[in-house]
Amino acid sequence: MTIKKVYYVEGLGHNLFSVGQFCDKGLKVAIRKSTCFVQNGDGVDLLTDDRSSNFYTIALNEVASNSSTCLQAKASSSQSWLWHQRLSHLNFTTINNLVKNNLVQGLPKMKFEKEHLCFACEQGKIHQKHHKSKTAFASNKPLYLLHMDLCGPMRVESINGKRYVLVVV
Repeated sequence: MTIKKVYYVEGLGHNLFSVGQFCDKGLKVAIRKSTCFVQNGDGVDLLTDDRSSNFYTIALNEVASNSSTCLQAKASSSQSWLWHQRLSHLNFTTINNLVKNNLVQGLPKMKFEKEHLCFACEQGKIHQKHHKSKTAFASNKPLYLLHMDLCGPMRVESINGKRYVLVVV
């Protein structure tokens, strides 16, 4: 789905979406007391927007669609976080370099600072463990816990003609 006629309003602290454009694309928009639902033609929820003050805002981490739909993100009131989200969660050092070298037209001339952790960036850096961690086991009796290592085959045989070594600790 492509939304056309998207405008940039300098100084606006939020990204806005047009209900009319969603309806023109065949989507259904239902507004309740504190939530706005955007559904496809089959009635499947594409977006669930929460009401904050007098606005319904979209948070990208709530979108659970596999389609290649482009949506505007919920922006914080801070200019730093608004531009962090608009520039695809680019790190603040790079955003400051863009400002310093005047590489992005329309980017305000200000110092961008990271005030708190970004939920989307934090989620993107989480890694799953490859295997379960082993629980610690403490022995309280002599020879109750043994560590062993088998090494071999060795190039040179022992006096008894053996080529493997077992080390027990």
